[in-house]
Amino acid sequence: MSRGSTAKSAKKIMIAVMGSRVLGLVREMVLNAVFGAGKELDAFIAAFRIPNLLRDLFAEGALSVSFVTTFSKKMETEGKAAAFRLASLVISFVCIVLGAITLLGIFGSEWIVKLVASGFYSVPGKAELTIQLTRILFPFIFFVSLAAVYMGLLNSLGSFGLPASASTAFNAVSILSGLAIGWLIDPQLGWKAIYGFAMGTVLGGIVQFLIQVPRSIQLGFHYRWMLDWKDSGLKQVLMLTIPSVIAGAAVQVNVLVNTQFASWLENGAVTCLNNAFRLMQLPIGMFGVAVASVVLPMVSRSAAQKDMEHFREKISEGIKLALFLTVPASVGLAVLAKPVIGIIYQHGAFTSYSTAQTAMALQAYTIGLAGYACIKVLAPSFYAIDLPRIPVRISITGIAINIVLNSIFIFIFKFGVAGLALSTSIVALINVLQLAFALRVRIGAYGQMWSFFARIALSSIIMGLVVYGLRILLESRLTDLWGNLFLIVITICTGIAVFLYAAWALKMKELQMLLPVLRKR
Repeated sequence: MSRGSTAKSAKKIMIAVMGSRVLGLVREMVLNAVFGAGKELDAFIAAFRIPNLLRDLFAEGALSVSFVTTFSKKMETEGKAAAFRLASLVISFVCIVLGAITLLGIFGSEWIVKLVASGFYSVPGKAELTIQLTRILFPFIFFVSLAAVYMGLLNSLGSFGLPASASTAFNAVSILSGLAIGWLIDPQLGWKAIYGFAMGTVLGGIVQFLIQVPRSIQLGFHYRWMLDWKDSGLKQVLMLTIPSVIAGAAVQVNVLVNTQFASWLENGAVTCLNNAFRLMQLPIGMFGVAVASVVLPMVSRSAAQKDMEHFREKISEGIKLALFLTVPASVGLAVLAKPVIGIIYQHGAFTSYSTAQTAMALQAYTIGLAGYACIKVLAPSFYAIDLPRIPVRISITGIAINIVLNSIFIFIFKFGVAGLALSTSIVALINVLQLAFALRVRIGAYGQMWSFFARIALSSIIMGLVVYGLRILLESRLTDLWGNLFLIVITICTGIAVFLYAAWALKMKELQMLLPVLRKR
């Protein structure tokens, strides 16, 4: 796949993921407007934390990476029939293992709540509500794991748009069915309506899986139930999955740790932290995941062919493209954090105080945003060259550092939710630097990275200064809802224009990769 086709494929995913992330924000807006940053939404977020963590670690993380790596190699060396047989084996394995995990989660909900948010027991009824919601939400992991396997299968076969759009269907279904079921349970949309949103989330996961099945059939894959524990391909997937779970755990386990710390803070802290993390995931999902989804199958094939020059080229291309898209996004989010949070969340039961708390957490998260995106590109590459122990070691180190930083920022410096976000960002930057150095030692230099870093930093700083000045100029004059919306639109559009002009003036190749795709769109 050429440099231009990499950008084109990534663009398809970015467009699909953009729809999903926007709907995801709509879903969060509805939840926050109905319940506010308080007891019910804290309970829902904590209850969804373990299923969501398992999804990111196992389904969309470890299993997806291991499956795509092995499937792509098998396609290259043994042909499509052998690769399809592997896909059937993996799906059967997921049905057995994730089915068992789902049952354990349902029956062990009380233990899970103590692990995730033990501070809730200090608030009457909060822990009990969280336990009930956990039992409803846990089946989500079963269906979304199947969806992740099909996503990896379709990506490996060159189909990127539909799998990325499947999460759009999840958000749409979870919003509409959540509101409908919530209204049936409590027509006033009081606190009991939160049960409806939990049920709607599970229904959304089912649709996210089912929507990908017809496309896989069109491409020739017909699932057949089979189990062969001696199959070399399945063994390879499992051997890569276990260390990959640990390697990809840093970010998600740190989110889990942050939830535990936040449960001991004031009511609504879990919600504010989650809202900020959700906004920070928007550029990660649009850019980091999109680039990684395209790069991983290519580097896996390069490794199978022992073509390390092409391997280095694609890793370098992926890192630069991820940074080109996420660094300016992080600067923009940091500058516009408060007005963006206000226009998105400050409706209904969500207060201005909650807006301020969420904005501070978002600004802290943006420090590590580019690190998150590059981890999506770098960590899977170690599995393509059969070096899973390196990201495992780095991941474990990151978890330990996060716990220490959380304790310092919360109990000593009293930073509150912003301290939890800051510690996560610092860990992400430490992890990505370790991954980059370790990979460079083994495959050689990525290319002219320092020149690229200087140009992307300069372009982003220029953009940030212009956006900040424009915000200061307009925000005192535009105080109502429509005024704030206009402020955000005009500052974002201006920021994009300034950044693109600066990148063009500095002759950044990444802009040349994206411009033909943007013109066609």
